[in-house]
Amino acid sequence: MGDLSSMIHFNDLVIGYQNKAVCHSISGQVKLGSLSAIVGPNGVGKSTLLKTLCGLIPAISGSTSLENIDKKGIAWLPQKSNIDQDFPINVFEVVSMGCWPRKSIFRRLSKKDMQNVDWALEQVGITELKKTSINRLSGGQFQRMLFARLLVQDAPIMLMDEPFAGIDEDTQMLILNLILELHRKGKTIVAVLHDISMVESYFTDIIRLSNGQAIFEQNNVNQVTD
Repeated sequence: MGDLSSMIHFNDLVIGYQNKAVCHSISGQVKLGSLSAIVGPNGVGKSTLLKTLCGLIPAISGSTSLENIDKKGIAWLPQKSNIDQDFPINVFEVVSMGCWPRKSIFRRLSKKDMQNVDWALEQVGITELKKTSINRLSGGQFQRMLFARLLVQDAPIMLMDEPFAGIDEDTQMLILNLILELHRKGKTIVAVLHDISMVESYFTDIIRLSNGQAIFEQNNVNQVTD
């Protein structure tokens, strides 16, 4: 596991869009090495909190801080619906983008980079689709591709926005098992989720958003994978 004395801190954080707050004065902390779920009704700011943490949108006020972790050490798994699925690019090219934080985008992939991409494709079970255009993928295949990119990036902190939304049951179980394995290796994972049963069964920490407030809870779980 990671160093649980280090943390992600939320300091009187107010989040929202265009200066309109959706959640007020969030204060709390997430231990590095934990497996955390952000839960709550639609529209309470779950995805907004995640995007603020990784720097995609600015906070209205307050701040977040990472102990001993550079912002480059954060990997981001967006919702499938936020990706242009008609962009002319293939699966291998998308997954190889996970190499970019460690090098210039204008540098060619090294042999090791390509091996890492092939390894990630194998982990998510889509090796045979590596040259397939992304507009030909099913929803489950598309999510597997995005998760493979996350594996290639191999960041210490991984933020996931609804990783199980709109995918088949086999893909859900595959991704859940990969998430649990990443957690066992010491990765810090924060994910927006809707399946409360899954959260209570597998996630060590819960951030509940409701009525503009955030409650940080610890959850005693006995993680078992199928």
